[in-house]
Amino acid sequence: MSRSQLDTLIHMANQIAINNAHYDDSVERIHTHLKKFWARSMKRQIVEYLHQDGSQLSPLAHQAIERLAQSQEEVRPASA
Repeated sequence: MSRSQLDTLIHMANQIAINNAHYDDSVERIHTHLKKFWARSMKRQIVEYLHQDGSQLSPLAHQAIERLAQSQEEVRPASA
């Protein structure tokens, strides 16, 4: 993935966070949006970024992507 693509994903996640910040359940709303509307590859890339650095994510986006990472781990089948 190019840096430009990653920058776009970071910007999008932060914008979604801004647009949902006024709700009491903002982290859950952001998480749900990412889960429902982002392609699997986009979700994988933003979670990888979170684990590698994550410094450019807003606090709300960071929390929602942490939740996204947890939900992705829960649906992975256990290795046999």
